[in-house]
Amino acid sequence: MADTQAISDLLKRATDAGDVPGVVVAAGTADGPIFVGGSGVRDVTSGTPMTPDTVVWIASMTKAVTGACAMQLVEQGRLSLDEPIATVLPELARMQVLEGFAPDGAPRLRPAQRPITLRHLLTHTSGCVYDSWNPEMTRYLAATGTPSILSCTNASLSVPLLFEPGDRWDYGTGIDWAGKAVEAVSGQRLGQYMQQNLLQPLGMTDTAFRIGPAQRQRLAKVHNRVPEGFVATDLELPQDPEFEMGGGGLYSTASDYLRFTRMILNGGTLDGTRVLARETVAAMSANAIGDLVCRPLKTVAPPVSNDVDFIAGMKWGLSFLINPEPLPTGRSAGSLAWAGLANSYFWIDPVRRVSGVYATQLLPFFDAMAVRLFQDFEAAVYRLA
Repeated sequence: MADTQAISDLLKRATDAGDVPGVVVAAGTADGPIFVGGSGVRDVTSGTPMTPDTVVWIASMTKAVTGACAMQLVEQGRLSLDEPIATVLPELARMQVLEGFAPDGAPRLRPAQRPITLRHLLTHTSGCVYDSWNPEMTRYLAATGTPSILSCTNASLSVPLLFEPGDRWDYGTGIDWAGKAVEAVSGQRLGQYMQQNLLQPLGMTDTAFRIGPAQRQRLAKVHNRVPEGFVATDLELPQDPEFEMGGGGLYSTASDYLRFTRMILNGGTLDGTRVLARETVAAMSANAIGDLVCRPLKTVAPPVSNDVDFIAGMKWGLSFLINPEPLPTGRSAGSLAWAGLANSYFWIDPVRRVSGVYATQLLPFFDAMAVRLFQDFEAAVYRLA
């Protein structure tokens, strides 16, 4: 194995230059970790160092974990990928589609013609969308006074679809509903189910919806990039939420999340503990949207996100983004990936058998310097592997 000092040096150069306030990373193979490190600060106000065990809000990296929980229940026959999900979530039987707005600004709605399935929810083809990249949904929330999904209130999910289920791909709240499906059939809160059936078996002791006392001592602040540099914020998800947000509510560490990605690399098992069948992991890792493709995400909320331009032809599996062609960093075609709003990213390469996890705590999403550092980190990992 080559020397990992080059990765440490890369991270330090970036934080010394002010590219990101702080960064924590982990990389590994199916056999074990090959690098864990951090650089910079957790909080620009206090100057507390960003150590390898720093706790971060992983936001939408939660989606793959929730997806794995749902797929456990599919294995057990308690959830179905392709039957109407309304059989376990009756509220989704009454979904409406937003068709526009009346001259007075009132939303125009019609009943959906097709039922939503768990497959739709896990692949972002249900019609559930986020407002940050959809002006129609932004307008709907404003017109109706509906709260943001970050409020973790049930009311935040009481919004219409933007299109008929299965018609196209558009990023949104489908996996929050998948988390509610897990709750409906397990009789447990999502976090409780997750702890018992996934996190504890995998040894992910620093991952949870609620920030425990030990985790809070190591928690990084989310920062905003401003012309003068970075400003630490008090952004934190509700710690007593009405619903536990399966699409983006988890806090974790890079090392913990690497245990999840290594389980996927190993076909559902880690350190002798199996949490998913090999066939299930294969299904999660395959194109599950057919001829549809992932559309670019054009921001309507610049403080929250920049534009996200996907490489042409990107596909989606059962909770993962899939690149159809090799990437310049060394990532193989058919690798799995996704990200979190505060500029956290991961990838899982089943061909080269390597995975990496990277997290800053910085808004807006898809920050150019944060993304460049992630790509440089990924390329450095491939030089080791």
